[in-house]
Amino acid sequence: MIKVYSTPACAYCVTLKKFLTEKGIEFENIDVSEKEESLQEMVDKSGQMGVPVIDIDGQIIIGFNKEKIVKLLKISE
Repeated sequence: MIKVYSTPACAYCVTLKKFLTEKGIEFENIDVSEKEESLQEMVDKSGQMGVPVIDIDGQIIIGFNKEKIVKLLKISE
């Protein structure tokens, strides 16, 4: 299960979601600007207030780090 914590105004979030979509990777998008609980869940997992934060089966990636995403998902860039 992949969760992407994001906001609509975040350019890196848009780029990340576009990248995952183009690679055919399914993910759950969680807009942290909509619910305080979602923001708190992201902070608890990552220790970060900034987005995007990606949770790939418990592995947390902060920001759009393509290299880490590719490695964890075992996909090509």
